[in-house]
Amino acid sequence: MNYPIPNNESKRLEAIRRYNLLDTNPEQPFDDFILIASQICDTPIALITLVDANRQWFKARRGLAIPETPREQAFCAHTIMGNETMVVEDALNDKRFFQNPLVTGEPKIRFYAGAPLVDRDGFGLGSLCVIDQKARQLTKEQQLSLEALSRLVVNQIECRRSSAELAEALGEIKVLQDILPICSHCKKIRDDEGFWQSVEKYITTHSTSTFSHGICPACLKTHYADLFPPLAREQK
Repeated sequence: MNYPIPNNESKRLEAIRRYNLLDTNPEQPFDDFILIASQICDTPIALITLVDANRQWFKARRGLAIPETPREQAFCAHTIMGNETMVVEDALNDKRFFQNPLVTGEPKIRFYAGAPLVDRDGFGLGSLCVIDQKARQLTKEQQLSLEALSRLVVNQIECRRSSAELAEALGEIKVLQDILPICSHCKKIRDDEGFWQSVEKYITTHSTSTFSHGICPACLKTHYADLFPPLAREQK
């Protein structure tokens, strides 16, 4: 392998899996971020990357047709090793990259600047990067803007995950009505169609709950006085 490996690699990869972003369809917020990054930094190429186990996959891409590259060719594999923006002003003069197929061949990378995407747990997921086919520099203002955008990308990723988890939780729970019409004598509940059902059937129908039955000590004492002592012991 010709790329560095973070010390927390296994946990970093687990974090990427939890976000459920790999191989998903394009999404407008991420496309907007790379559009802004490209315009601010005046580059023909901008990417949001995720560095997977053996590849670099692009969640959003501008100016580049391919959806991913091998990890050993990924500039971003180096970017995720730290928390600061990595700038390569001329890849032909950088011993890490001058023989890289993405430099010697298409898209003929010369300039690269990548701000790492570091989540709240400190895992480097990938980067927001801009690329040019000519050697150049990044101004201080452009770098600060790129870093600010990278933080917004991370916020979007984490909000996306939170929204998905919430939707999944809501999908698994059938919310009961706020006010339930219940018979004061037999305790059956009237449903929306006017039918009376047992509490057990109603709750089972409208939620994911299941029931196991028993008799509480108070009911044992009231309704089964003669049998209370042995039954009470069984309930313990």
